[in-house]
Amino acid sequence: MSIETKLAFSASEVRSFSESNNEPKWFADLRAAAIEKAAELPMPKPDKTNIEKWDFINFPKHTVKSDLFAIEELPEEVKELIDIDYQENLYIQRNNTPAVLKLSEELKAQGVIFTDFLTAVREHGDLVQKYFMTTAVKSDEHRLAAYHAALVNGGVFLYIPKNVVIEKPIQVVFLHDDEEASLFNHVLIVADQNSSVTYVENYLSTVETAKGQANLIEEVIALDNAQVTFGAVDVLAKGFTTYVNRRAHLNRDAKINWALGLMNNSNTISENITHLVGDGSSADTKTVVVATGEQKQNFTTEVRHWGKNSEGFILTHGVVKDAAQTIFNGIGKIEHGASKSNAQQESRVLMLSGKARGDANPILLIDENDVMAGHAASVGRVDPTQLYYMMSRGISKEEAERLIIHGFLAPVVNSLPIEGVKKQLTKVIEGKVRK
Repeated sequence: MSIETKLAFSASEVRSFSESNNEPKWFADLRAAAIEKAAELPMPKPDKTNIEKWDFINFPKHTVKSDLFAIEELPEEVKELIDIDYQENLYIQRNNTPAVLKLSEELKAQGVIFTDFLTAVREHGDLVQKYFMTTAVKSDEHRLAAYHAALVNGGVFLYIPKNVVIEKPIQVVFLHDDEEASLFNHVLIVADQNSSVTYVENYLSTVETAKGQANLIEEVIALDNAQVTFGAVDVLAKGFTTYVNRRAHLNRDAKINWALGLMNNSNTISENITHLVGDGSSADTKTVVVATGEQKQNFTTEVRHWGKNSEGFILTHGVVKDAAQTIFNGIGKIEHGASKSNAQQESRVLMLSGKARGDANPILLIDENDVMAGHAASVGRVDPTQLYYMMSRGISKEEAERLIIHGFLAPVVNSLPIEGVKKQLTKVIEGKVRK
């Protein structure tokens, strides 16, 4: 039996929420139109995972108002992620409340915009309206996209003007410490021509169980010759039904490097899709996952080639233990006309217990002749030869297995550009592996 599709909000309630935030009419209209469409739109259909009985709709509260805190009063889990003295460009959101925002005077003078999403809607409406769910993700793609558009209650907007190179990382922390909070965060990054930025975010739950929903959409728009590095570590609590959609749209000679550590403790549907629209555009996507308990997760990583001489690389490493079930879909799609493109992918899955289920599903879809494409995939257990080699040198079986797993996941861990985030991901992996 499927979950009833009656939505928790009406168009009038959505408009009321918009009015309470003093949002412009265009955004209130967009919200209302999206909620009216949502119930009649189909659900997304992740390959090999049936989500008909998953509840993405019901939650106790849409928005939780949380107390603010000074940087010195941040929880220890957050302090470990940032270098307070070094980090000049920082946003921290506590549940649905903007808590800390820092942007260097130098970047302000160069025209960089970095603010919470709802403030951006009010103060930078022309830019937001141009790109919000119009290019990378469309609000009428399916029910969850429409629901997100209607109920956005947080997130970040980042705009980098033409020819601006941001040397230091932009860091964002989404702290979830109220079990009733639902996260409908929208991240919108627009990198104008010849610009460059490194953006790193963390989703961090400090409660063991969530009662709300997590419906997260993040869009990266990279114009001609823009360079974007996007790092993320997600650690959301058990109890969420999590939908994550990270998507990029790249123009001529633009480049994106994704480094994603997906460590949620909840059931999760995750999409990471890059559209290489411009000639010479490129994407390098690295993802690591550790699944435990009885989690059910589906991860789709896709690079779609539209432009000539475009390059897409996908590397996915996953560890599945206990009775967790995880699907990894890797898709390289070369459209007709994208000649001399190169689509490569590799998916590796380690299963650490007899009840664990991991599936690496590589897909190549080629509609052009003059191209290069390839894939590699494997699903198996820790190599007994490696274990024997390490144990023969006095290392215990448990320690040897731990070291092998850390080495297996190192390609993504080492590519994260902020030391505190790298340490956090290592710590999360350690905790999951040792459970």
